[in-house]
This record gives sequence, C-alpha cells and structure tokens, in this order.
Amino acid sequence: MARVVITASAIVDAPPATAYGILADYLDGHPHILPRPPFGALMVESGGTGAGTVFRVQTRQGLKMRTFRMTVTEPEPGHVLRETDTESDLVSTFTVDSASGGRSHVSITTTWTRGGVRGMLEAMLVPRLAAPIYLKEIQNLERLARERSGGAR
Repeated sequence: MARVVITASAIVDAPPATAYGILADYLDGHPHILPRPPFGALMVESGGTGAGTVFRVQTRQGLKMRTFRMTVTEPEPGHVLRETDTESDLVSTFTVDSASGGRSHVSITTTWTRGGVRGMLEAMLVPRLAAPIYLKEIQNLERLARERSGGAR
C-alpha cells in the first residue's frame, strides 16, 4: 500500500482566530475558499461549524467529479481541524498556528492509502499536482479574511 500525502502551508495575514473561524465555518466560510476547479459544491448535511459537522464536497478527479462525505472533528479546537471521509481512509487536516505580527501559519495536509500500481503513481504524482491547489485555498482564505475585516490589516 502506498501512502499519498499532499501538504501545503503559508503565512496568512490574518489573526489565527479569524483564519480558523473561516476554516471551521462550513456554511459561509470554508465553501468560499475552495478553489474552483477542482472543487465543486460543498453541501452541509448537519452541523455547520467545527466538530460534528457532516458535509459532502465534490472534487474533480481526472475527467469526472467525485463526491466525498466528510465528518469534522477538532482534535485541538482553535488550532487543528480534521475532515475524515466516511468511506475511505482519506483525512484532511487544517492546522493554524500563530505567526509574527499577529498573522497565522496555515497548513493543509491530506493523506490516504492506495494499493497497487495506481497507489504508487498517485503517491508520486498527486502531491506535486495538488499542492498548488492547496496554496490557492490558503490564498483564498487570506483574501476572505481581508474582505471580512474591511480590508484593514
């Protein structure tokens, strides 16, 4: 079994509470930072803020869209947010740390395992292809934080 790991991180010009709040808000925050494409609709089934939220999200994989059903936990509320697919071992973890000047260091990491040749290919190719998408998501997070604060920082 190959373990696939995609990760990206960047400094966001927003306080950690603001950045985390947007990430944990699956009704009005998180859906607005997802890069389109490859992401499609994010539909909340229950909850909507942080732990206990259940949602579906569409993502383009090759030529087709795939829908993941995710459950949200907060292993460290205000610091670590985790989305776990209900039908596979795919896990996305968002970590928000303090950075100098009242800014945030935001990391996104997604992992899963896959067997066979497909797993080996995914482990080699997908991280290089997906990391820029995660960086775009972090940039969108910073843009939304700026918009919601009236552009001040």
